[in-house]
Amino acid sequence: MSEQNNSNQQPNNPLHGVKLATIVEKLHSYYGWDGLAERININCFKNNPTIKSSLKFLRRTPWAREKVEQLYIKTDFE
Repeated sequence: MSEQNNSNQQPNNPLHGVKLATIVEKLHSYYGWDGLAERININCFKNNPTIKSSLKFLRRTPWAREKVEQLYIKTDFE
């Protein structure tokens, strides 16, 4: 399988096709800012949080984005 096929088809990646904005919006709706700050200790969830400011921070900060993505995967939204 070529590298190009690997990047285009990711059947085992639960985040494939899910935008970061969707992840943050769903987590915020489910936990609220306080709940997110309790689970992930980052300032973008603690100090005057907004979706826009959180997305800006997470797009620049790979370790924080990974924590948010892992919480999204672990969360049962049903």
